[in-house]
Amino acid sequence: MPANIRRKAGRRAALLAVGAMTAGLLLTAPQQATAGPPNLLTNSGFETAGAPGEDMPSCWEKSGWGDNDFSYATVADAHSGTKAMKVSLTRRLSGDRKALVTENATCAPTVVPGRQYDLSAWYKSNTPDVSVTVFRHDTTAGWQYWTDLQNPPVSAGWARTEVRTPAVPPGTDKITWGLSVYGVGTLTTDDYALEEVGAAPPQPGCTGTAEQCAKGKWEVIPAKNPVRSMHAVVLKNGKVLLIAGSGNDIAQFNAGTFTSAVYDPANGSFKTIPTPVDMFCAGHVQLSDGRVLVMSGNKGYPSADGKIGYQGLKDSYVFDPATEAYTRTNDMNGGHWYPSATILGNGDVISFGGLKEDSTGNVTAEKFSAAQNKWLPMNEVNQTWSYWGLYPSMILMQDGRLFYSGSHTFGSGTQGSGASIYDYNANTITDVPGLRKKDERDESASVLLPPAQDQRVLTIGGGNNESNPAANRLTELIDLKAPSPAYTAGPDLPQGLVDVGGVKRAQTGAEGKMYVSAVLLPDGKVLETGGGLHDRADPVYEASFFDPATNTYKAGLPADPIPRTYHSGAFLLPDGRVMTVGDNPGNGTYNNNVSIYTPPYLFKGARPKLTSVIDTQWVYGDTQRITVDRPIAKAELIRPAAVTHSSDPNQRFVDLPMSVVNNTTIDLNVTSNPNLAPPGWYMLFGVDANGIPSVATWVHLGGPSALAATAEAPSPHVHDFADAPQAAPKQNPGKRDSVPVAPSVAGCDRHYGTVSQCVPTNFPAEVKPTTRARCDWLASHQYPRRMKVNGSDPLRLDPDGDGYACT
Repeated sequence: MPANIRRKAGRRAALLAVGAMTAGLLLTAPQQATAGPPNLLTNSGFETAGAPGEDMPSCWEKSGWGDNDFSYATVADAHSGTKAMKVSLTRRLSGDRKALVTENATCAPTVVPGRQYDLSAWYKSNTPDVSVTVFRHDTTAGWQYWTDLQNPPVSAGWARTEVRTPAVPPGTDKITWGLSVYGVGTLTTDDYALEEVGAAPPQPGCTGTAEQCAKGKWEVIPAKNPVRSMHAVVLKNGKVLLIAGSGNDIAQFNAGTFTSAVYDPANGSFKTIPTPVDMFCAGHVQLSDGRVLVMSGNKGYPSADGKIGYQGLKDSYVFDPATEAYTRTNDMNGGHWYPSATILGNGDVISFGGLKEDSTGNVTAEKFSAAQNKWLPMNEVNQTWSYWGLYPSMILMQDGRLFYSGSHTFGSGTQGSGASIYDYNANTITDVPGLRKKDERDESASVLLPPAQDQRVLTIGGGNNESNPAANRLTELIDLKAPSPAYTAGPDLPQGLVDVGGVKRAQTGAEGKMYVSAVLLPDGKVLETGGGLHDRADPVYEASFFDPATNTYKAGLPADPIPRTYHSGAFLLPDGRVMTVGDNPGNGTYNNNVSIYTPPYLFKGARPKLTSVIDTQWVYGDTQRITVDRPIAKAELIRPAAVTHSSDPNQRFVDLPMSVVNNTTIDLNVTSNPNLAPPGWYMLFGVDANGIPSVATWVHLGGPSALAATAEAPSPHVHDFADAPQAAPKQNPGKRDSVPVAPSVAGCDRHYGTVSQCVPTNFPAEVKPTTRARCDWLASHQYPRRMKVNGSDPLRLDPDGDGYACT
């Protein structure tokens, strides 16, 4: 059991003296950690000297990196025996230093994939900047950083730290570890131990059909979505905000009818919410206090002839889950129809891209200040004058930079490789290589894989709205911790049935999906679901699980029975199920049916319960105690969804390493890095060894607090060996107002029907370029029989010249 449990419920003042109190909190008499089972470490107490000429004890090595001054010493000030290891940093600009179990076959303990291990050590330190750091040996790739597990607090006397690893990843045969010191100060350690957690529990029984236990189950609920929602946000109270605005319906826009609704999963009810402006295709993100910031939206629809495109609003609002009402903030500096929205580690929000009030591409960055509760003037925000496209996927990295994954909704983003890293402080953009078919990533999905500490991103599928090829089935993976990050090819997306004009057939060849959804699940898998073969047409019925541990898909899951293409969304509910809404094909209709997916883990027996969470107000670097009704294997925070158009760059799953007191009492170690888990409300799940999750408990992560204000609050342990790409940053363009955006950016030819309908600018390749073939395609996709021709007839759909297409 760890000696230093920082529990905050009613005891915040006591934390100010945690360093002085530590020696009095020791719960067990000193014990020598011996070599051999159950302790798998050799020379765990530094008692055996190294070979002649070596200045480190046997089976220990100096490790670390960065620009710092340091010293190592074997000292007599031991916890037990006669020796301990002292590591000091006297100057630090970057990096860390640690004594690490030697990375060789003799000293590094052998581990079993899928098993968990308890790591413990005794230590003294005068700096809070200490972390339990673990490396693993991959049988293919060799030694590599695995994870940081804990930030032991300052302790003037000997204290014991203990933490449990996640399940060992596949392909791992050995691990090493040590306590890193990454701030100026001294750390003395002794009596390390590494012990395997008990045998895996028996397999659970199946409470459903064999099919349900293996693949889960979809159902369409009786209630219909009352609004044509384009956006979905899971609120801190477990309800879901569904935003429609005008719902891509020109008649609603002209009537000034703008709608939202709140869905309550507890009772299945919908409540319609007054909505002040047309939030159709706005941006949204959850602020650190749980309110929802909704930015921009639609100032005007395109003209009938397409010469004028969509126009972005400057307006900005916050939605309060407590009052279920919108309140206006100050305006943005310009319109941003389809803006990105990424919360930063300090709680600020940064936004890029979209269309301005005049339908041109917006090149200015916008920043919402959490401290001032307002959008900052343009001159207070760093500007690269770059155009990032519409809904560019901007994912916050562990060091505060932003990764543009190459995913967007309409229009290519920055020129070059298709993906890049943006350093706000340096105001530089550097290309990231490896993204295949970079110009066919419209409506692809990008997600930061579980856990966020691994810093790996998966990008799935996509197409091109303007040229309208069949969507691809490419997936790409990138490790943002790598010295020079680059995409590598992932496994092809599984294929399903595609509905082509009312006739379902099996997908073939390179056919994939655009408008695909990716949802992080509490068992660590990613549910991939929904999507279509072409822009706003030809839905694909297919779902799969992606496993980040093996980089493989589990294909053949049951498919959502409702088509989910343009303006659809999928998101995790606090009870562990997934909800899907929407579908707005090119013919202008909208599907109001709501689907619920119950994953197989909910058919595998009783769920573990979080019987108490002592404090729901959490602080970075904290240790939080929970109790459970039976043993769990892992715990994590999942940030609630704020999704639109296949895009949710803030979705993340943050591992909470565990210090296990007993089978029902567990201390959770909270990351000290707010860039890994930006401040806000999270769903806390406990998951047993069979992957069965608890129902989530809502907790708030952030500050300020007494602990955060003290010198004993740890700083983030950022691994800067994940440097910027080796390529030189691109030269930013000079100051400019905007960039031209083609009226065809949305893939619609506005010469036909209303602007709520989307006749393809380019029909799928299999449709012959004749009037009959094009009209047959439109008829099979349920377009209206009499669509007015607005001016000219570039697609030759009105050969008799009566002013209506395909009559």
